[in-house]
Amino acid sequence: MAMHENEQELRRDLAAALRQAAHLGFHEGICNHFSVVVPDGEGRNARQFLINPEGVHWLEMTPDALALCELDREDAGVPEGVEATAFHIHREIHRLVPHATCALHTHMPYATALCLRKDMRLKMASQNALRFYGRVGYETAYGGLALDSDEGRHIGSALSNADVAFLANHGVVAVGPTVAEAFDDLYYLERACQHQILAETGGAELNELDEPTCRAVAEQFATERPAAAERHFAAIKRLLGAPFAA
Repeated sequence: MAMHENEQELRRDLAAALRQAAHLGFHEGICNHFSVVVPDGEGRNARQFLINPEGVHWLEMTPDALALCELDREDAGVPEGVEATAFHIHREIHRLVPHATCALHTHMPYATALCLRKDMRLKMASQNALRFYGRVGYETAYGGLALDSDEGRHIGSALSNADVAFLANHGVVAVGPTVAEAFDDLYYLERACQHQILAETGGAELNELDEPTCRAVAEQFATERPAAAERHFAAIKRLLGAPFAA
């Protein structure tokens, strides 16, 4: 069956996100995973999602290398060439979280360091942190490797009313309606965590902002975030060049 135009575009975007994440040091060996749902198209009886395959480094990722997985079939097993934890985490996120068209899971350094703390709260002390005011979920109990759907469901529950989730002793997930918006959040989440950890070095107390300020600035970010994310991601694709740039 011929590939639909929207799938081709999603392949380019997801592969570009993986490449840029590696350039930024968000990757961890050949582990961690990014995915995006391919919407229903002519000739399809069920939705599917794209995900990076096992064993391919993010810096060598191409649109054609991405694996296509079944989303809605109850009898769907882990496809050949796809890492089991990747499949179980991302399939459950996409099934359970309606706004998670794209899901990006990393062990990026500063955000993951925050996940290792007993109090892994992202504190509202920096402008970048305010982007996430009211948009953060936490999975506070480490559930081990996601070798079945249970851990994927736990992670999905942390995202039910959130766009990013901190996973205790593990890493983070950012989700969004597009690859561009999810990646933009992932980028600024790591920056916010980096600022917090650096500012707290040596036991310094953060100057956390009051609730009215947090709400007001979060609303300002909300009005511009989708368009700003698209501009950010378009610039990334231009820098990456063919086949990612339009």
